[in-house]
Amino acid sequence: MRQTTRLLAKYLEAGQPTGLTGLWTHATPRSTLLYLYSSTLDRLSKIPESSLYRQSVEATTKHRMSIVEAAIPPGYDEWAKRAKELVGQDKEKFRVNSGRIDGSEARTVKLGDRVFVVGHRHEGKDIREEEWDGEENEGPALEGARTPAERADQAFLGDKKPLAEHEKVQWEDEPQLTADQVHELEHKIGAGLIEEVIQVAEGELELIDTMEKSKVWEDLEDPVPEGQWTYFERRT
Repeated sequence: MRQTTRLLAKYLEAGQPTGLTGLWTHATPRSTLLYLYSSTLDRLSKIPESSLYRQSVEATTKHRMSIVEAAIPPGYDEWAKRAKELVGQDKEKFRVNSGRIDGSEARTVKLGDRVFVVGHRHEGKDIREEEWDGEENEGPALEGARTPAERADQAFLGDKKPLAEHEKVQWEDEPQLTADQVHELEHKIGAGLIEEVIQVAEGELELIDTMEKSKVWEDLEDPVPEGQWTYFERRT
């Protein structure tokens, strides 16, 4: 069961317990689902239309996507206008300048008639756990007087600006859905908490790779014997 605080809150606070072990409140469930569903439909478009797998997943995805689209968070129109102006200036500049000191990065992805801003954060790693790439260890940096060629390299490095000095793009996340809107979404979709729905959407998107490799739309190598599935049919 969900905690009482989740049910009574006006807005759900990201990172808080949902009441299910290991599952935390998602920060941007609406935009995340729209991106996952759009990606799924884009990938399914490469599978033959005659495939029952494509037909069933496509129908479910479009149905759930329409439910999520209908839930408009407060202040969405104003935010969308600002976001469109920001991204529309220069998509490549946006990708470069959205980098942050902690290594996170944002990029724009166009799926159909939609443009998504996808963020990616590089997690810090222990250098001792990294695999050696074969590059020779040249030791510490040289000190003292150097040759003209070495001084030229040093001058080039001196002109490079650190990431913190570059112009930054201040990206603003999509406005939050209210707790009531999230509850209504969960009720209409009928597949558990919105965080569980996101997990299912992520799994479905990953599954497409396996289905494509298996070419599930092709006939079986060994034809199904006649009458093998007749016991599933409804008899009248």
